Amino acid sequence: MNVNTIALLLVCQLVGDTLARLLSLPIPGPVIGMLLLFVGLLLYGGIPPSLTKTADSLLPYLGLLFVPAGAGVVQYFSDLEQQRWILLVSLSISLVVSLVATGLLVQALRKRWSDE
Repeated sequence: MNVNTIALLLVCQLVGDTLARLLSLPIPGPVIGMLLLFVGLLLYGGIPPSLTKTADSLLPYLGLLFVPAGAGVVQYFSDLEQQRWILLVSLSISLVVSLVATGLLVQALRKRWSDE
């Protein structure tokens, strides 16, 4: 892992978080930071090998990022239980929409690739 690359990732997150707070944006700061990194990589013209190596080193620990979210769900379990039907219906609808959208996208891509 390269220290400069980790610093770059943290700076992108910091800038994104700062922008989200200063501008009162409804988008989380890390998402804005990720978009900034994406734009930077587009302008750079590719992904530097040091960033690929650092990302590959961090990827096995990605699951740890979901621990705080899981703790939050447990903390608000009684609130979630009161609204279980709303959650069940909305999750079911989003599942169906996601499956249909994924299926249509795969069909369109397969058709496009078979025509080439």
